Amino acid sequence: MNLLKGALRTYAWGSRTAIAEFTGRPSPTPHPEAELWLGAHPGDPARLMSDDGETSLLEVISRDAEGQLGAATRNRFGDALPFLAKVLAADEPLSLQAHPSAAQAAEGYAREDRLGIPINGPARNYRDRSHKPELIVALGPFEALAGFRPAAGSVELMQALNVPALDPYIGLLSGQSDADGLRALFTTWITAPQPQLDVLVPTVLDGAVNYIRSGQTAFAAEAKTLLELGERYPGDAGVLAAMLLNRISLSEGQGIFLPAGNLHAYLHGMGFEVMANSDNVLRGGLTPKHVDVPELLRVLDFTPNAEVVIEPRVVGDGLELVYETPAPEFAVSVLSLDGEYLGHEVDAPARHDGPQVLLCTEGSVAVHAKSNTLTLERGASAWVPADDGPIRLVAERPSKLFRATVGI
Repeated sequence: MNLLKGALRTYAWGSRTAIAEFTGRPSPTPHPEAELWLGAHPGDPARLMSDDGETSLLEVISRDAEGQLGAATRNRFGDALPFLAKVLAADEPLSLQAHPSAAQAAEGYAREDRLGIPINGPARNYRDRSHKPELIVALGPFEALAGFRPAAGSVELMQALNVPALDPYIGLLSGQSDADGLRALFTTWITAPQPQLDVLVPTVLDGAVNYIRSGQTAFAAEAKTLLELGERYPGDAGVLAAMLLNRISLSEGQGIFLPAGNLHAYLHGMGFEVMANSDNVLRGGLTPKHVDVPELLRVLDFTPNAEVVIEPRVVGDGLELVYETPAPEFAVSVLSLDGEYLGHEVDAPARHDGPQVLLCTEGSVAVHAKSNTLTLERGASAWVPADDGPIRLVAERPSKLFRATVGI
């Protein structure tokens, strides 16, 4: 078991304070810090800390896949860690995006290879052959757009804005099945000529301003989001698309699971994110980066879903709260040490014999593995290889330890 030094990613939408303060570093930072990668992705692997210095987790796994991953994980996923954990901090909205299914990723990767598109080129959609289901768990208030809302909800929102220019588009939604209507309307907007968008988007924003001034509250969050997106991305079709998505406010500890084809955009907040070990992103707007509309439309799932928020399930005696998802590559839980669990050793539930990434988000936890003991303060993380578990925990004050491991 080793302390884990995450790979810090600086993107324009990140925060100059959140990750720095979380990890105990000076803030504000010179550049916005968006993600802290706690995994072995080839694009930016985390590093193991020891008395001998730092070593890439990717390199450690390549030298000893059996010991680091365990036989069961290798049999299922080969010699690569199948998940990637991150700390994410958004001060500004991320791009509107979706991720491909496993079959779509494999086909897209092969196709772009045949076309000779460089793996790190700006026009590359598929940087690996994997799908990218992901779970985000809020570490505080967290705002997001995620998944298409039932068409009736979007119709109600557009009617509330009282913008006559939206009437033809409302007809597209209400005249057919939800999925067909959402596909037709989203496609219409995402492929609209820019001069048309330059007229329609400001008109919708005027409707949002008037709605807020009227004192109505049913769609206040949606109206404010439209204005925020419109200010940052004037004339962008993604501003219109936001009216079709669930507008979600998470409290600390709540999560969102995003399967393949789920259109989403994180808006603001800090979270613990775990996903299949992939970097495949198809963008649909709200970004200066490459947007491939035909490819996005090919992978999107237009089935509406209003139930997108995940509450953790208490397991056993209440020490562990589990976020249940269908993803085989990862499992996420939080170990809450409080009350009767304070002041003595507690066995962390051993769900299987795979590797673990631990992240302390509150308090201080002494983690005992077979080989050694580490103390994790808030913001610190650790890598527990398969051959070094199971683990035991000790906390003297209320503490929380997030755990990412391989799915069962």
